[in-house]
Amino acid sequence: MTLDASDNPIRYEVSNGIAFIRLTRPPVNALDLRMVRAVIAALRQAAGDDAVRAVVLASAVAKRFCAGLDIVGLVGKSPEQIRTLVHELYVGVSEAQYHLGKPSIAAVNGAARGGGMTLAVSCDVVLAGASTTFGYPEIDLGVLPAIHFVHLPRIIGRHRAFELLFTGRTFGASEAAALGLINRVVADAELEDEARKLAGEFAAKPVVAVRIGRAAFMRQVDLDYRRSIANAVEDFSNIAATDAAQKRFRAFAEKGRAK
Repeated sequence: MTLDASDNPIRYEVSNGIAFIRLTRPPVNALDLRMVRAVIAALRQAAGDDAVRAVVLASAVAKRFCAGLDIVGLVGKSPEQIRTLVHELYVGVSEAQYHLGKPSIAAVNGAARGGGMTLAVSCDVVLAGASTTFGYPEIDLGVLPAIHFVHLPRIIGRHRAFELLFTGRTFGASEAAALGLINRVVADAELEDEARKLAGEFAAKPVVAVRIGRAAFMRQVDLDYRRSIANAVEDFSNIAATDAAQKRFRAFAEKGRAK
């Protein structure tokens, strides 16, 4: 089964009980509102399909998982427009994952930054290719990696999270694994096969036990997470609409056009 992606920045495919959601917005899978909503729609489609037993989120763009928000597209946007996009990325994706009812795996290849990290860690399991790099560059653009303030300290600890979020430095897959941010590192050429293999293991488990067990697991680990990410939407939107942030966005856009 294949969902027609002619007007969709993703590809949705189901095979042997596994749904693959592939990001397909070259060159870097930058997230605009249409793309974020397409990811949410694909997650909801997988949730409603009894034939789907596990979901893999991957990229169809070589050496790029997702560069994060489309910064050029944020130039000149009002706080309300920015809030709509960030709400969908933070809250919409989280809600779709929360109610998915089946395991999800992120297969991260190449660069994952900012909002791309948001997509990856929304999944239940994160696998990364050996050459994958991660980073939170928002601070260098004069904005906040707001949702990552919520979950990153819980995953890797307050002090290590602060360093990554406030330096904006890039780090590799091995460091991400050592920090506990991802499950494991696999050879680049084997990433999709490993994701498919693990999804097949999940898919082979009793359907009802997985659905009920995952719902119970999500309730236990959720705590006040969803309330916290709602606050993060406001934090990001308010600063992204400031003159200082917009100036940096314009500079970023001009730099890209000059290449």
